[in-house]
Amino acid sequence: MTVKEFLQLFRDTVVLGFMVYVFTMDVYLAGSGVSLELKNATTVVYDADHSAASRELTYRFRPPYFKLDGEIAHMEQGVRLLDQGEEMLALYIPPHFQEDLRNGKPTAVQLQVDSTNSVLGLLAAGYGARIVGQFGLEAALLRLGVSGDGQENLPIIQDDNRAWFNPNQNDAWFMSISELLTDITLFAIFLPGAAMVREKERGTVEQLLVSPLSPFQIMFPKILAMTAVILVGTALSLFAILEGVFHVPLQGSLTLFFAVTTLYVFTTAGLGMFIATVARNMAQVGMLTVLVFLPMIFLSGAWTPPEAMTYWMRGLMYISPLHYFLDASFGILLKGAGMKNLWDSILAIVVIGSINFGLGMWRFRRQFQ
Repeated sequence: MTVKEFLQLFRDTVVLGFMVYVFTMDVYLAGSGVSLELKNATTVVYDADHSAASRELTYRFRPPYFKLDGEIAHMEQGVRLLDQGEEMLALYIPPHFQEDLRNGKPTAVQLQVDSTNSVLGLLAAGYGARIVGQFGLEAALLRLGVSGDGQENLPIIQDDNRAWFNPNQNDAWFMSISELLTDITLFAIFLPGAAMVREKERGTVEQLLVSPLSPFQIMFPKILAMTAVILVGTALSLFAILEGVFHVPLQGSLTLFFAVTTLYVFTTAGLGMFIATVARNMAQVGMLTVLVFLPMIFLSGAWTPPEAMTYWMRGLMYISPLHYFLDASFGILLKGAGMKNLWDSILAIVVIGSINFGLGMWRFRRQFQ
């Protein structure tokens, strides 16, 4: 029965091609095409002062975070460019800017930010505020007669941050691993369900009904074969894309990672078998898989941090097996954690997965009765 499942899958070139694409190009595109870093944010400037101070402030908005696209003639032009999406930031410097700085008078600049992309907009506003704040501090010290050499004798509070596990804060590491784990979840649900529904579409389910096999003996080979195929795809993505292309440092035990992945796929496959007992064809399996798969992603923390969720949604997050699979996988791959640190996440995968597997088995047995 297990060999039969392998043969049926390898003859289905569409599903096989889709798997190869997902475990290679999809993971690559997620790591290289999705970035949460601010790079070359297009900026226009309305300089009503045209002084040395205004020019100095303007040219502090430079790459890699900002990209100056020149000056504009009036403030309304900046608003129009932001509305049309042609520019991301518009910096307005008021008249008498340099004079007010020299005389110690309060002055302000305005930075308008297109926050259609809220993450990049927040970063742009934060970086812009730091640039203006640093410029104002230097101007105040210069007005007090404190030169660059004299600043070394002043008391300074230095905010020195250290990022662990991803010191360069490379988005490709996080995005590629997250995409791999969600792809594993997708196929853990879809492939076993598709394998069972394929029997219905081809009319071979009647042959299984009259065979001397129990429902478990029919169900288990399908899950076993699909788990093996998913592990092969995981290995391909892990070594060819994550390590080979993005140079993700695989810190922990790969044996433990593949063991946890096997456990997760095997238990999550129960959802796919449950879907197969409801669906009548492959199209319905695909739609029902999406119906189950998307809430698991949204409640896992892969796309939205748990801290950003509402209280009741955070409670639902703890019933998503993908949430614990993410914790365990990131802990192994990036942090080098072992069973001592991850036992609670692995235990949660076992408990929730056993419920899912038992639900699928119960429904599968009822179908044959």
